[in-house]
Amino acid sequence: MRRWRSLMWLLFLAWPLFLGAKEAAAPKSPALARQAVVLQISGAIGPATADYVHRGFAKAKDANAALVILQMDTPGGLDTAMRAIVQDILAAPMPVVVYVAPSGARAASAGAYILLAAHVAAMAPATNVGAATPVRIGGVPDPGADRAPKKDEQEKDKKGKAKPEKPGMDEKAINDAIAYIRGLAQLRGRNVAWAEKAVREAASIPAEEAVKTNVADLMAADLPQLLKKLDGRKVKLQSGEVKLDTKNLTLKTHEPDWRNRLLAVIADPNIAYILMLLGIYGLFFELWNPGYVLPGVIGGICLLLALYAFQVLPISYAGLGLILLGITFMVAEAFMPSFGALGIGGLVAFVIGSIILFDT
Repeated sequence: MRRWRSLMWLLFLAWPLFLGAKEAAAPKSPALARQAVVLQISGAIGPATADYVHRGFAKAKDANAALVILQMDTPGGLDTAMRAIVQDILAAPMPVVVYVAPSGARAASAGAYILLAAHVAAMAPATNVGAATPVRIGGVPDPGADRAPKKDEQEKDKKGKAKPEKPGMDEKAINDAIAYIRGLAQLRGRNVAWAEKAVREAASIPAEEAVKTNVADLMAADLPQLLKKLDGRKVKLQSGEVKLDTKNLTLKTHEPDWRNRLLAVIADPNIAYILMLLGIYGLFFELWNPGYVLPGVIGGICLLLALYAFQVLPISYAGLGLILLGITFMVAEAFMPSFGALGIGGLVAFVIGSIILFDT
């Protein structure tokens, strides 16, 4: 009896280990390999959008997804954030479909680059793409760009002929954007001439014309119809050519969580300008009237948030800077009473920095 009891206890204790070994040895569920992960890009493209897309691709890779669909409706955004998303698309181990939807949506400015970078470019009816000319933040004109130099101001060569004018900052930015968008169009076999026109002349076309002129690949009214039209299409990945099999694919949408939504609000261009002004004027008033504390606290926090929103500081540096600033304020509150201005400001900076830096 004792032997039987010992054997029963041994089996009871070993049962969880057996289940764990069985689960580890079991192959991955076929449902995981038959997923199409949907990521939603809505609004201005900024550092929060690039972070959301990057993490979405990582989740799709972990889930062994067969396809990633970027459903996009954007007026444009920051060049650095757009290039980060394009790099994620080009390095993706699975096919990436950029789908401009729903009807009435657009892929303007930075969105046009992302659409051309996709393995498959799809658009819903009554959508448009284009207007990809780079615009400087703040709209500050290029000094001397609108004024043609006078004859006596033009540099001359040894033969006395006028030298060609040097390109301004705007022209350099446009030429760089043209080279970039042409490279993406050539990589995917799309209309290179129109891609250059979208940058040089800010051209924009509707979905029907985009498909006819080989800017987009297909039109679909919704996601189920998109999957039907994708079935059997061949795309080129870094690993080689792949034939899409989208029958019975399960659509799994990874919507932006509260962290991404909060960071997207901070990174909105309109909010970013306000934060920049508050930061500059807050520090200015603190230096003009030392000892007020509150303007300096607000200015320091707003300035770091603005630098993050304009992607001057990367996410890691911005988050770490806010955390360190918050700790400094809270420590200073203990030695220099400020009626809670330093303490509350430090707590706010610490919390926002933690949200930016860490992803729960």
